[in-house]
Amino acid sequence: MPKGLKQTSSVVAIGFETTESGANTFTQSQIDLNLDPLNREVFVVMAIDMDPISPDMVPGSNTAVGCSLTTTSQSAVQNLSNSNCMSTGSLNIRSSGATAVAFQRSATESPSALLEYLGIIATNDFFVQVQGTLNAGAKSVSGKLYGYRAQAGADIFAALVQSEVLSA
Repeated sequence: MPKGLKQTSSVVAIGFETTESGANTFTQSQIDLNLDPLNREVFVVMAIDMDPISPDMVPGSNTAVGCSLTTTSQSAVQNLSNSNCMSTGSLNIRSSGATAVAFQRSATESPSALLEYLGIIATNDFFVQVQGTLNAGAKSVSGKLYGYRAQAGADIFAALVQSEVLSA
């Protein structure tokens, strides 16, 4: 349990899915956590599982599906160098014509058993982004965010919200 926080719920799993609005088009979904800001409620993230759908196999083309989960709204799929990005994933097919090789990359669901948590969401929602590359049809990502609700002290809540919002 992070210092300065009091756990107020058991561990919950929040499912999500985001589908491109059109093939190879950046699309973002906003998922509401229904937090109570008047009681300084935050969401402590313990693990994230992201499952992007497979890209299309197009001979001679390198196709991909990339996705990310962030604490603030974004204008593109993010990587872990963004301080508001909590998880990423991608599936790629590299094709030189008749030969193709598939690759999968993702941020680990739980980086280390020594970590108490992955991050804290202090505002009321999180965002999931997806975008394909050279696919014939729209692609999607689905997943689960695991964590629990907690109440923060006034000073910690203010610092968490300010940090999250100002780093957007």
